[in-house]
Amino acid sequence: MTSEDGMKRKNSTIKRAEKVFTPALHMYYPITVASAKGTHVFTSSGQKYLDFTSGLAVLNIGHNHPRVLEAVRGQLLHLVHTGGIYYNETTVTAAERLVSTTPAGLDMIFFSNSGAEAVEGALKLARHVTGRQGIISFTGAFHGRTLGAVSVTTSSARYRKNYHPLLPSVFQSPYPYCFRCAFRRKPGDCELQCLEYLKDLVERVITPEEVAAVIIEPVLGEGGYFPAPEKFLAGLRELCSAHGILMIADEVQSGVGRTGKWFAVEQSGVVPDIMTVAKGIASGFPLSAVVSTPHLMNKWPPGAHGTTFGGNPVSCAASTATIEAIREEGLLEKSSVTGAAALTRLTEFGDGHPFIGSVRGYGYMIGIEFVKENGEPDGEACTKVLDYCLGKGLILIGCGLERNVVRFIPPLNASANEIEEAIDIVEAGARNLL
Repeated sequence: MTSEDGMKRKNSTIKRAEKVFTPALHMYYPITVASAKGTHVFTSSGQKYLDFTSGLAVLNIGHNHPRVLEAVRGQLLHLVHTGGIYYNETTVTAAERLVSTTPAGLDMIFFSNSGAEAVEGALKLARHVTGRQGIISFTGAFHGRTLGAVSVTTSSARYRKNYHPLLPSVFQSPYPYCFRCAFRRKPGDCELQCLEYLKDLVERVITPEEVAAVIIEPVLGEGGYFPAPEKFLAGLRELCSAHGILMIADEVQSGVGRTGKWFAVEQSGVVPDIMTVAKGIASGFPLSAVVSTPHLMNKWPPGAHGTTFGGNPVSCAASTATIEAIREEGLLEKSSVTGAAALTRLTEFGDGHPFIGSVRGYGYMIGIEFVKENGEPDGEACTKVLDYCLGKGLILIGCGLERNVVRFIPPLNASANEIEEAIDIVEAGARNLL
């Protein structure tokens, strides 16, 4: 079943939805899900799908994990909401569990609800504690759609269209997307021109003394699923440290085990000053966090930021259970090892396929980029593969400016057989392009 076929067979739920939801609320596929368990979702018409979107990198331990459900049920019997009026044990425990996973020194948090909200908080923290206004982000980045977050988002101009003027004093530098190098360099010819561009930016456009923070996704998310090279992140860290600029790592999509480590920035050994966490933190319950050092956080006084729903006890119970499940089930090691095996297999297949230009990633955050014969992005080919997969019972989604990259993001606890099944389907879909 293709997406187009599905649109012709809209069920009553979809028709009702179109009457009450603005078209701005985009759904990837015309599927109505009635229930879910583990790696599978079940539609209202009885169809079963292998869900390798993980709810857009949220369900890192799958749908309805028993440990999470048990924790949530228990919390519902005692306390659902505090509104920031008083403390509660569940929220404090969740904070302790979270900072037990973060890079050394990032030991204090501010809970909020969504990734965009965490980004907003991180930008506010950086400006407040430095007394500076300048923010640098990277072309192709996606940090959210609220006004501050979309000001540092450039994965697509359509996210910013008709919303100008945006946040002032925001500047962009090319992301180190090596497969599509902004400086037309090849891997053997790379001299980190992207880092030199950034250094030039803080000499010619805005002085480093005016820059509060640089925000970067250690693995480019919606913009194309491409990991930043370790040398680039190390150079960025050095540049920020030299000028008192705060380095913000946006781990909204890449965190909580997605790349085989708790956070993707750990792949490089670089420690940021501030980190944003969301998506996989609470297995589908709304929760996010700004994480930083006590040195910085203690400069953020009462009233400088706030929340009504952030740190909700039910979401926090889910978060604690999620972190404990990842630890006790050994999912970091599992996703690292089996993710590397999946990457190897997909890379070997891609090397022999004329329309796959690049396969890259860490753990269970893998991008498969489809190209035309001339190497240009091929969004149509990617869509055909995604539709083929859907017809075979596998749900995947795409990304990239031209929507030409397949995101391979299964739950960390997907079985070896499920991983192999999914790769078989993807490869068959790609062969259909020939």
